[in-house]
Amino acid sequence: MIELPGFTVHDVDVPAPDLEPDATVRVRAQVGGSGPPVLLLHGYPQTHAMWHRVAPALAEHHTVVAADLRGYGDSAKPPGGGDHAAYSKRAMAADQAGLMAALGHERFAVVGHDRGARVAHRLCLDHPARVTRAAVLDVVPTRHVFGHVDRALAQTYEHWFFLSQEGDLPERMIGADPALYLRTKLGRWSADPDAFGERAVEEYVRCFSSPEAVHATCEDYRAAATIDLEHDEVDALAGHRVTAPLLALWGARGFVGSAYDVLGVWRAYADDVQGEALDCGHFLPEEAPGATTAALLGFLAGR
Repeated sequence: MIELPGFTVHDVDVPAPDLEPDATVRVRAQVGGSGPPVLLLHGYPQTHAMWHRVAPALAEHHTVVAADLRGYGDSAKPPGGGDHAAYSKRAMAADQAGLMAALGHERFAVVGHDRGARVAHRLCLDHPARVTRAAVLDVVPTRHVFGHVDRALAQTYEHWFFLSQEGDLPERMIGADPALYLRTKLGRWSADPDAFGERAVEEYVRCFSSPEAVHATCEDYRAAATIDLEHDEVDALAGHRVTAPLLALWGARGFVGSAYDVLGVWRAYADDVQGEALDCGHFLPEEAPGATTAALLGFLAGR
């Protein structure tokens, strides 16, 4: 595990009624700094270690909680279940709300990259009274992505359709060489494949390589293509929107910025949206840590 300087490691058992009425799941987090709390959520196929170049600077002004999502890193990896509800963004968001409550933070800001941004979006919808501000890095909403599929998306985001296949074929194929799969994805989605520190990549490989982790991360994508869309459609029909101020950041040299009017899309889902492109690919906190930190600090301070 990569220990963030000045941070302490916490393993917190949070309620998981989506599994069983009295069930819990363990969430791994590192906590550091002081000031208004901010929760950092990583994406696929990484862990909370992806924030290692950003979290220490944020901790000079905030109490920072960098957490592993359910199914990732050193957090629990329950079986997916037939309906994939164990890896719905609703369940994963509830984990993080439970983590922050256990750490004494009733209200907090949330910053999510990739899959973590989808969890942050669900946190805003399911727990609006608890989220003060939200930042989403290099995503547009899942519902919009699936509603606008074209050849470019299918070729660039082929993993969305591969990982969401039913049965265990994705698990078997990735499990043959998980390190190769992970390193290939990092390289293809970044504008600078050398931007990742080898120590961080080794940590991602360690956490990604178990059969339980491969299965859990596939279930994340199966949920996105099924139960998450059901939840999103219900919210859309009910007129539910993100009411917290929302910052959207994306990589100018990545797919999201080339494929979508990022701010325009998010304004269809949220009331108060600002944002900008940064000079990097998909992995903003590692490819452009200085610019990412500056944008987040300004937004979190209300500027």
